[in-house]
Amino acid sequence: MHDPNLDLVLEREIALPVAPLWACWTRPDLLKQWFCPLPWRVTEAEMELRPGGIFSTVMRGPNGEEHPNIGCFLEVVPERRLVFTDAMLPGFRPAAESFMTGVVVFEPNGKGTRYRASALHATAEAREKHEAMGFHEGWGKATDQLVALARSL
Repeated sequence: MHDPNLDLVLEREIALPVAPLWACWTRPDLLKQWFCPLPWRVTEAEMELRPGGIFSTVMRGPNGEEHPNIGCFLEVVPERRLVFTDAMLPGFRPAAESFMTGVVVFEPNGKGTRYRASALHATAEAREKHEAMGFHEGWGKATDQLVALARSL
């Protein structure tokens, strides 16, 4: 259920089938190529596609900033849905702090895909902070990069 007070959402109709988009989301070598907007980049990515399996990235900024993020998958429905969170570590171990839970849905739509990426937050303040950090612009640019990479596969 979408809660506009807690959740941020990006939706797109993408003129590609689900398979290459799914590959870009689920293969670490591909995820590293698009997952954050340039000039930021993902230098490390690890994932085990199963509930409780690791979902970990390290993002590096143009000035050497480093943001590691480790969490786990909550749900993996091949070529349909990914749910991951940093509220839990691999094996469903509680994390000391949490930023968000991500939900990515891929819906076949004729010759393309309806793509929906949501960031769920525990509080309105956390949602507002994420939005102020540039959620819409950043996730939009990353999605453009996702589409370009998926098109090349």
